[in-house]
Amino acid sequence: MSDALLYSVDKRGVATVTLNRPQKHNAFDDALIAELTAQFKQIAADKTVRVVVLTANGKNFCAGADLGWMQRMAGYSEEENRRDANALAEMLFTLNSLPQPTIARVNGAAFGGAVGLVACCDMAVATKLSQFCLSEVKLGLIPATISPYVIAAIGERQARRYFLTAERFTARRARRLGLVNETVTEEDLEPTVNGLIDSLLQNSPAAIAAGKQLIANVSKRSVDDKLLAYTSEQIAAIRVSQEGQEGLNSFLEKRLPAWRQGQE
Repeated sequence: MSDALLYSVDKRGVATVTLNRPQKHNAFDDALIAELTAQFKQIAADKTVRVVVLTANGKNFCAGADLGWMQRMAGYSEEENRRDANALAEMLFTLNSLPQPTIARVNGAAFGGAVGLVACCDMAVATKLSQFCLSEVKLGLIPATISPYVIAAIGERQARRYFLTAERFTARRARRLGLVNETVTEEDLEPTVNGLIDSLLQNSPAAIAAGKQLIANVSKRSVDDKLLAYTSEQIAAIRVSQEGQEGLNSFLEKRLPAWRQGQE
């Protein structure tokens, strides 16, 4: 791993992935995209990781695509551009599909592809001074690879505005749109993220992973016999699972479940 990406895991199992190109406003290029993909895949396979925080060093969260990378892309053939875009799409999909809960800790600006990073996380907290922009059309481009996640976060109607105008919007507007969950002062950013972490650590890791998959599988489906059968199967299976049994028994026995041992 290069200095452009930092990674740490604390004793609680809280992993922090930090973009570390502050001199370039944490803009990403093909090398950083490859590092992020590899890191997210490693996290997905690590059973000791309970929560993932995505953050950045410096003044801004991420300025989107790196200028040097964009200059190189301008000379690529369509096939080379397709491979390049596939790498970005894979990184976003890997982040979006992590079994662990993910929190975007947004300081400063998040432009272009960075909005996709935020949208791929399960929850996001931004400072009140943060700004957002889907700026691609200003460059004659479109926010294609991030679009599934951003549209899922803000909805089609709002995407019709912000994909097309490329206007900047505030953290307050981002919260109203559903892109971020909380907007706080810079001083409250860390405590607010820590509060979410504390809440997540009280819950069953297996149930959290299953809950994330449930959302993906149920979202926008019609409520029919197949969906009713699927949801019934899911709750039946988790009730008899190891953590399901531990959670139910610990509740009935008025003790902490195994995943909270040592927390209190």
